[in-house]
Amino acid sequence: MTTAGEPDGTRDEEDRAGGVRTALTGLTTRGRSFLAAGAAAAVCAYVLGQGDLLRVGLLLGVLPLVCATVLYRTRHRVAGSRRLEPGRVPAGSEARVHLRVENISRLPTGLLMLQDRVPYVLGPRPRFVLDRVEPAGRREVSYRVRSDLRGRYPLGPLQLRLADPFGMCELTRSFSTRDTLTVIPRVEPLPPVRFGGGATGYGEGRRRSPALAGEDDVIPRGYRYGDDLRRVHWRSTARHGELMVRREEQPQRARCSVLLDTRGIAHEGAGPDSAFEWAVSGAASVLMHLLERGLSVRLLTDTGSVVPGEGAEGFAGAGQESADAAGTLMDTLAVIDHSDGTDLSAAHEVLRGGSEGLLVAFFGELDEEQAELAGRMRRHGGTAVAFVLDDASWRHESLSILDDASWQHEPAGPGAGPDRAEERLTTLREAGWTAVKVPRGVPLEELWRSADRQRAGLAPAGGEGAR
Repeated sequence: MTTAGEPDGTRDEEDRAGGVRTALTGLTTRGRSFLAAGAAAAVCAYVLGQGDLLRVGLLLGVLPLVCATVLYRTRHRVAGSRRLEPGRVPAGSEARVHLRVENISRLPTGLLMLQDRVPYVLGPRPRFVLDRVEPAGRREVSYRVRSDLRGRYPLGPLQLRLADPFGMCELTRSFSTRDTLTVIPRVEPLPPVRFGGGATGYGEGRRRSPALAGEDDVIPRGYRYGDDLRRVHWRSTARHGELMVRREEQPQRARCSVLLDTRGIAHEGAGPDSAFEWAVSGAASVLMHLLERGLSVRLLTDTGSVVPGEGAEGFAGAGQESADAAGTLMDTLAVIDHSDGTDLSAAHEVLRGGSEGLLVAFFGELDEEQAELAGRMRRHGGTAVAFVLDDASWRHESLSILDDASWQHEPAGPGAGPDRAEERLTTLREAGWTAVKVPRGVPLEELWRSADRQRAGLAPAGGEGAR
């Protein structure tokens, strides 16, 4: 929750210097009419020599000025706050914004108009009219925001329009504090498949314990002050000529890298139903699924950037770090956008120098060169699963997702087509990938199961992902 506080001292001094001008600019039509009528009555009283008319003119002219002065001097006595529930919401879901206005002065306020600034993507600008607020009183209102587009959206500043009881003057106050609503990608629940064939580094968090290994398999280390002498490994001590001890039992967590192809040339279209948004949502779903299964994960893009980027080789998610890692990953995917890159070489360099483990990739359009480069990303002995977006079905929105044969024979544009797409899939499969074609409208859950069946050898080579 953030509180909209008082303006800083410099701004306060500027406000005092221009207080008269500020107060006069806040006069309403009624206030300006009273002021004009008072001036006219004073002039007529002077010309006609009527003292009573002069007193009436002074009353008419002074009333709006007094109202403006009182309103101006008391306008800094109102505090406002904003609270988001929740601050991070999936695309297409609603968040509620709670606003609270508190009168911290000794005088009641007049009519208040409360307005909060929100981006047009989140909906219309909310406005509320609040009646008289008693001294030390408060009013609470709320509104809902929703966006189908992921991103980080600023909320605020909060604005208050204050009016005096006579309606002579209205002043608008803007608070300086802002909040940010993070709209993250949609996350689909995935079944707990194991990709039959015993994927290296994938499973229920495989553990290796040197303490339980054979005598010849023990990897000792140098003695450190405070080590238990009962763990001294005498054979290694004699071999190295210094005191060596057995390593502590160290569980080794299974690892997974999720590669997201963000190249602008590999994806066409925009909006919540575009191919790129599907790939971002798919990467988020896989990352969250694997974190829940107890794996250490990292997000890798075609630019070579690694998220979270901490720990060994950028992996995170062990124990208490899981929640922090999930938040970091989702915040990154909320704002990720197309890159200007044209190839996958940077991602290949990161994977080439890393350790084995499960690799899940979401590719856009691949030419022959990039398909061969992607094929070399799979490390020997590791399991690699690729979801390749089928441009033919994503480019034609009118295509029926229930008719498999239709999108397989629909041309995707100059130089592209089903034969070319199948060639890219064949290239990946020959390199050891489990490659799945992603037509428009097929749920990720079904593609996830299809990849498992293909890995186990239960699915035909060309039928992955189709309903």
